[in-house]
Amino acid sequence: MPSMKAAFYTLGCKVNQYETQALSEQFRAKGFQIVPPEEEADVYLVNSCTVTGTGDQKSRQAVRRFKRLHPQSIVVLTGCMPQAYPEQATTLAQADIVIGNRDSEKILDAIDEYQLSGKRIFQVAPHETGEAFHGGSISGFQGHTRAFVKIQDGCDRFCSYCIIPTSRGRVRSKPLGELEAELLRLRDSGFLEIVLVGINLSSYGRDLSLSFCDAVERACTVDGILRVRLGSLEPDHLTPEVVARLSKCPQFHLSLQSGCDATLRRMNRHYTCAEYKALCGSLRSHFPDAAITTDIMTGFPGESEAEFDASLTFARKIGFEKIHVFPYSSRPGTRAAALPQLSKSVKEERARRMREAADEMRRNFLAGEVGKRFPVLFETTAPDGFLEGYTPNYTPVRVRAPKELCGTIREVTITGVTGDGCSGILDESEHR
Repeated sequence: MPSMKAAFYTLGCKVNQYETQALSEQFRAKGFQIVPPEEEADVYLVNSCTVTGTGDQKSRQAVRRFKRLHPQSIVVLTGCMPQAYPEQATTLAQADIVIGNRDSEKILDAIDEYQLSGKRIFQVAPHETGEAFHGGSISGFQGHTRAFVKIQDGCDRFCSYCIIPTSRGRVRSKPLGELEAELLRLRDSGFLEIVLVGINLSSYGRDLSLSFCDAVERACTVDGILRVRLGSLEPDHLTPEVVARLSKCPQFHLSLQSGCDATLRRMNRHYTCAEYKALCGSLRSHFPDAAITTDIMTGFPGESEAEFDASLTFARKIGFEKIHVFPYSSRPGTRAAALPQLSKSVKEERARRMREAADEMRRNFLAGEVGKRFPVLFETTAPDGFLEGYTPNYTPVRVRAPKELCGTIREVTITGVTGDGCSGILDESEHR
């Protein structure tokens, strides 16, 4: 009897991508053949995102599309959308199975039950304080040259715009022994670089009497893992003691959201612009070639033109290496949703202006890399024969070099800017 086929469609963050990988390994272990979502399959699983209204919309559209194109297949909806908004998921009749992210390990059993009964399964239990860390573990990362490793879940911050505490629950962390075992499996699968990710990554360990730095340092001790990168970090968690322990991580994504103190207070963020600026200065003094990237929201409720201008000015003052800009999206159930809202046109126009500034900063950063010498981890060979890889501060670099150097670290001198990255040449000593 031929094996059943399963296809996965993932929306959202690196944590969702990790969890899809973990689910795909569980499906494969049960005998499923994993195929791309464009192909015919017996099961289509949508791992949803609900950070923005757009994420909800795309999740619903994916469920409806798979059922329309494959009416005899089983369509599963899981992830953050049904967990945060179960009442919306209930009305999505095209989903044969709906399971929240708290119970994602029960999806395979639910598929067996559905095949026997043919009755729709809806299983969304709310997160509870004190629940254990879960989400599987992985031994590979299909389609990636670096592996994301989830070490933390949940958030206790309750920013006024964010539904994540509802969709993900409270802070919980992966034990260090489990992390090390997982990294050894990934190393044995050939991965040279890993990215530690979480919903609120820098809160790792609070439930285990550990520090976020303990996980970073444990990862850095795994022989064969050449680079350890970090997901998004909360600025107020990066104390001087933490910064001093992150000596091997010269690229930092520090979530800003707004460069205006009044807006930050309405967002219930836990730092001021002055504190954020001081942290950036500290990081750049500790790591001379550090790259600092961020997220900035435009059009938060009540944001005046003057407040937006202050945010834009602050971003230019910091001189970020890269900015993810997005218009505010109202999430029902959050405090910000009850505030007077700005128009879509205002939010998007401010996002456009912020992106223009971000593009200028990116160009300036890349131009400033020219002439510098970096160790580059070559990850892929481009169709034109160039090797492509990244510097320690995550600058993409293209170099003409022998293909056998792919998967190694070599010293490169940056010679120019190419698109959203740089070009370079191997140092003479690397030709030997």
